[in-house]
Amino acid sequence: MEKRNLYLNNIPVEEAVKIYRKALKESVGVSYERIPVTEALNRVTRSAVYAKYCSPLYNSAAMDGVAVRADITNRASEREPVELVIGENCRLIDTGDPVRPPYNAVIMAEDLVETTDPGRFRILASAAPWQHVRPIGEDIVAGEMILPGGHRIRPVDIGVLLAGGILQVEVIRRPQVAVIPTGSEIIEPGREPREGEIIESNSRMFENLVTEQEGLPHRLPPVPDDYGLLRQTVLKAVREHDMVLVNAGSSAGTEDYTVHVLRKLGQVIVHGVAVKPGKPVILAVVEGKPVIGLPGYPVSAFIGFQNFVIPVMDLYLDRDRQPAGCAEAVLSRRLISSLKYKEYVRVKMGKVDEKLIAAPLARGAGAAMSLVRADGFCIIGQNREGVEAGETVEVELFRSLSEIEHTVMVIGSHDLLLDVLADLMPSLHPHMFLSSTHVGSMGGLMALRRGEAHVAPVHLLDQKTGIYNISYLEKLFHEPVLLVKGVKRIQGLIVKKGNPRNIKGIRDLPGLRYVNRQRGAGTRILFDYLLSENGLVPEEIEGYTYEASTHMAVAALVSSDGADAGMGIQSAAKAMDLDFLPIGAEEYDFALYPKSLELPHIQAFLDVLQSREFRMKLEELGGYDTSGIGEQILIHGLC
Repeated sequence: MEKRNLYLNNIPVEEAVKIYRKALKESVGVSYERIPVTEALNRVTRSAVYAKYCSPLYNSAAMDGVAVRADITNRASEREPVELVIGENCRLIDTGDPVRPPYNAVIMAEDLVETTDPGRFRILASAAPWQHVRPIGEDIVAGEMILPGGHRIRPVDIGVLLAGGILQVEVIRRPQVAVIPTGSEIIEPGREPREGEIIESNSRMFENLVTEQEGLPHRLPPVPDDYGLLRQTVLKAVREHDMVLVNAGSSAGTEDYTVHVLRKLGQVIVHGVAVKPGKPVILAVVEGKPVIGLPGYPVSAFIGFQNFVIPVMDLYLDRDRQPAGCAEAVLSRRLISSLKYKEYVRVKMGKVDEKLIAAPLARGAGAAMSLVRADGFCIIGQNREGVEAGETVEVELFRSLSEIEHTVMVIGSHDLLLDVLADLMPSLHPHMFLSSTHVGSMGGLMALRRGEAHVAPVHLLDQKTGIYNISYLEKLFHEPVLLVKGVKRIQGLIVKKGNPRNIKGIRDLPGLRYVNRQRGAGTRILFDYLLSENGLVPEEIEGYTYEASTHMAVAALVSSDGADAGMGIQSAAKAMDLDFLPIGAEEYDFALYPKSLELPHIQAFLDVLQSREFRMKLEELGGYDTSGIGEQILIHGLC
């Protein structure tokens, strides 16, 4: 079936959800099941649950000691002790033992004065009636309500239910959700991928998202791009489950069969929504059950699940979804958006000068790591062209505000050591975190100057003096700024293993494919300096405008034959098992304001920077000199 799909609509997310839920109203709803109380954690009760037994079932001793009739102790005092004889006017009793007539009080063992006769005791104070006795039904009375309907069962509830004689409870049934990965190019994890193959991972994300949303996921084997096979698989899944998710094949490609299959089997309610990323979503009904087609790109798939799968699961689980935790934050850089879509932008968060800062991450639909790194979504509404830097935006949070407020916000030049610092921070200083965004050295200094970062990593060479970083801080800042010395690292050319193009230095680059760093990056400034030193101009370098935002991205492009060479650090070449041609050492330092030293998470950052554990990790990476690390230089700037 070589037919190009066309989107039927491009409607707003909220309207699409409303239309779809209305289409499902007659066939999708809540059902119930009876399960053992011991398996009922986090399940929601159908109706009120009433106790079968009292707790305690009888009058019982609350203490170890002796049971007595309270009236025989009335005159007891230190002057006139009352004597108790086991078997005559009292009996030994342990906590939880029944207290039977004629006894109606318990005297604690600690209040008994021993005599030479082990069966006799004296007491020096009277006992009140029902002293240290738990009366029948003190905790639970048979017939009283233990839990109301619509209650989410907690661990303490399970204990009380069992104490009240309840062994089974009726709860809302969890929906059975089939997950069907599709595509001839996908392979299962564990197999070595070849060119043109993609490791299938979205379905495993969906499994856990379904579980997190209290459904029961059933992941089916991947289905190749075959119309007949997909039709057969979807139909079987619909008949055996409450809901079906089909991943990939929902777009406009010639082998995207999902929408054709769903039109044949049932009714497609919506195909295409005004959201970015994630437009090619399919909302269909087959034999009265919801079937949702989600895009293949990981970020699009995740956003589609959040926007469309969860609202349908809410119908099965009889719940009104509470909005995610939100916070207002200042955007660190401008975001341009399309008027056609509601866009979800992943952001890193930190609190700087009492302001929450949101720093945008990669926006591509396939940038799955941006979901892992993100602290939340900045949502740009439909019919908006974008958001300006410095503007206040609302962010749906993935992390708690407490964690965000104890996070060192690092914006600037990239280095692998930032990942090492982020890993060590909570280990060496519990509840302290580090978050980094890579925009280049100049971009980091601008963020620091605007009050959007705690720390800016920099490695900017002054081409006149040959000194790193200091002159830039002197020119850019109008108040004192602190330069904390970091590492000396080796910069050079990253080339393929074995150096097949026989590259010896900068002079060999004309005629080869080069990958550059972004404008404002210290590595790019150094490369421009080296070009000039070698009598070359940018126009002679093929790929000078081809930009990568990190050293690892440069190494990955060289490794995958996307370029013959790129400028970067030795540790990135080592990590990708590439060859490295050293050009020289440079200084990678950290700029921050002196007032930041008052913050406990900045103190934690400085401590980790100088720690033995950090030095050991850098030795493993290779290419770093840590002598002088942590030294502080106060720079007064243009006051």
